[in-house]
Amino acid sequence: MTAWMWPPPVEIPERHRRKAMDDAASSYGRVLKPGQLDTSHGVVLYLDNICVSFDGFKALNNLSLSIDVGELRCVIGPNGAGKTTMMDVITGKTRADSGTAFFGQTIDLKQYSEVEIAQAGIGRKFQKPTIFEQHTVFENLELSMKADKRVRKTLFARLSSAERDRIAEMLTLVRLTDSADRLAGLLSHGQKQWLEIGMLLMQEPRLLLLDEPVAGMSDDETERTAELFLTLAGKHSLVVVEHDMAFVDKIARKVTVLHEGSVLAEGAMNEVQNDPRVIEVYLGR
Repeated sequence: MTAWMWPPPVEIPERHRRKAMDDAASSYGRVLKPGQLDTSHGVVLYLDNICVSFDGFKALNNLSLSIDVGELRCVIGPNGAGKTTMMDVITGKTRADSGTAFFGQTIDLKQYSEVEIAQAGIGRKFQKPTIFEQHTVFENLELSMKADKRVRKTLFARLSSAERDRIAEMLTLVRLTDSADRLAGLLSHGQKQWLEIGMLLMQEPRLLLLDEPVAGMSDDETERTAELFLTLAGKHSLVVVEHDMAFVDKIARKVTVLHEGSVLAEGAMNEVQNDPRVIEVYLGR
């Protein structure tokens, strides 16, 4: 007995199958191109009266802050101050209940997904390094390179000399040239952190969010990380959330102190260190 199917199965020619896969990949999300970022007013990130509540608890309470183009801003505060939630809002992981969040002059972050926001030029580094441990350092940077990720391009891609040069420059920048062919899983904790930063930079972000980047590092690794961040400032805007006050003191141009979901104090490091409110709720005597 013959089995009948309706509608009858149709064999799709390979060229049509590939085109369909390419079209689906290229149309995923509303791709925001770097040229769409308008920073003509000198501000790369603008948050105004952001509120976020979880089961009645206000994680962010009318939080307002702005980051200038090329600025290196340090954000400090006690646990529960709202630092992680702030980064979640910026990257689209958490939606604000109210308030305004803009990337540049025109990109309303509340209107886009996490993927779209990353495409727009915001890179985020979490506390624990996220790398491909079974691949070499070079391959990690190659996989992170901002490029056409459609199926056909990925399958048949070959690195150009310019792309190889760019990876070589990144290896030098994050001080991993001698470890280029080493499996990423064999790196020290600090080297893994540098590799992840390099992977983010391969995406050509305009704004980098870095969550406790020197936690668990040796003194020498912490010193080298400070040098790296100072090198990046100006070319990129950086928001560094950190509890290591010695590290913050090395890199800080301007410090924002969060407490109970809003800005408690803001200014130069010596100013916030001597602010009675900051001493009371965070630094202590």
